[in-house]
Amino acid sequence: MPLSLKTPHPARGAQWVRDAFRLFAKRPMAFAGLFFVFLFVALLIGLVPVVGPLLQMAMLPMLSLGFMVASASALQGGPVHPGQFVEPLGGGDAPRRGRLLALCLAYGVGAIGVLLLANVVSGGQLGELQRLVGTGEASQPEIDAMAADRGVFVGTVFALLAATLLSVPFWHAPALVYWGGQGVAQSLFSSTLAVWRAKGAFLVYALAWFGMAAASGLITALLLGLLGAPQLVGLMALVFGLMFSTAFYVSLVFSFHDCFGQAGTPAPDAG
Repeated sequence: MPLSLKTPHPARGAQWVRDAFRLFAKRPMAFAGLFFVFLFVALLIGLVPVVGPLLQMAMLPMLSLGFMVASASALQGGPVHPGQFVEPLGGGDAPRRGRLLALCLAYGVGAIGVLLLANVVSGGQLGELQRLVGTGEASQPEIDAMAADRGVFVGTVFALLAATLLSVPFWHAPALVYWGGQGVAQSLFSSTLAVWRAKGAFLVYALAWFGMAAASGLITALLLGLLGAPQLVGLMALVFGLMFSTAFYVSLVFSFHDCFGQAGTPAPDAG
């Protein structure tokens, strides 16, 4: 696919979100099934001793690329299925497969590094909170008290900012390797440059997701409160969270289209 680096108008950020929900609404069960399959596999991989967390993080670039492949297929009236997560690794193109796996490993190491640094910044409080939640040794009031600790707050903010910075070079990188035939370093650079040039659109994009999440939470809480069923707020938050997460991954292909052009067939090996 010939690449053409573009600078989308800031308003396109909101359009990515709208387009994602329109496409999701056309194939809700297929896209939701895609996301649940990934969650199930990630859960199983997390059970692997020692390297499980690293492998979970390393899967995320293939999650984004798999959704982009599925979304591009759906836009053309094609199928949406879990096999599209591994489709980019097939085709007999060993060099491209190697570059995609290298991206996955790099992202996994970077993400684990962010979590470790965030724990250090929090004074070890984030790790302790995770341990208490995971083991179930503490009561809910104890967990709430630790969650309100200043160290946990600072560590969480650091983790969010660092994770955002880490996502920039990897945002388009897997798709640039798959559809653009780029190498690892080139794809990371191209992705960073594209996100920077489209920073206005990505800011609007982020604000749109934040606004939708906040509005849905507020409206749901108010409605369930009026209906006398506030205990269902947590359940509805989970439902909205899963729906928004799925739509978010569907939206990735639209950001790629506006930054580089229409996704097409996999590019031949660039060597």
